[in-house]
Amino acid sequence: MAETFSLGFDTSAAHCAAALLQGDKLLAHRHEEMARGQAERLFPLLEEVLTGAGVVWSQLSVLGCGIGPGNFTGIRISVAAARGLALSLGIPAVGVGVTEAAAHGLPRPCRVAVPARNGEVIWQDFGPGLTSMPEQGTLHDLPAGPPLLSPVMPLAEAIARIAAERRDHPDLPRPAPIYLRPADAAPARDHAPPILP
Repeated sequence: MAETFSLGFDTSAAHCAAALLQGDKLLAHRHEEMARGQAERLFPLLEEVLTGAGVVWSQLSVLGCGIGPGNFTGIRISVAAARGLALSLGIPAVGVGVTEAAAHGLPRPCRVAVPARNGEVIWQDFGPGLTSMPEQGTLHDLPAGPPLLSPVMPLAEAIARIAAERRDHPDLPRPAPIYLRPADAAPARDHAPPILP
């Protein structure tokens, strides 16, 4: 059986991160903090991860991308990149929520919280009988629930592992963003230009 290579990446917050797996083995991981510039940095970063591990694009078996919640523009960067790459490479792309990735490998039940803007966190509960959805708030205002645990692996690695697990799932949906709030961008004040016949 041919060895599988799984590439996971995320730009849902103030970072650009990627991880490459060969089967269950982590070959490479990169995480760069950045407030802006993820769109320009993502593909060079992915190329560096692959080249550093001696892997080429055509060897990839599956892609995983972070789909949020998080930064509106950052989520769209990852989702668009994953969809485009999957189409061009002819391989599946798996969308993974960042809270699900943060909870990967943790005992259940548990609660995870990932940093968000303005001192808030995005949190979610996982475990038998728990049907919570991601929510945003401050750590001090979270309701009672299961123990708050820290991730056991980097976000991009968890995304790659979850993508590898779901690669052969039938009817796999295309990656789609998870948004908790509407975009911060204000609508344009100028009138749209007229469209000429």
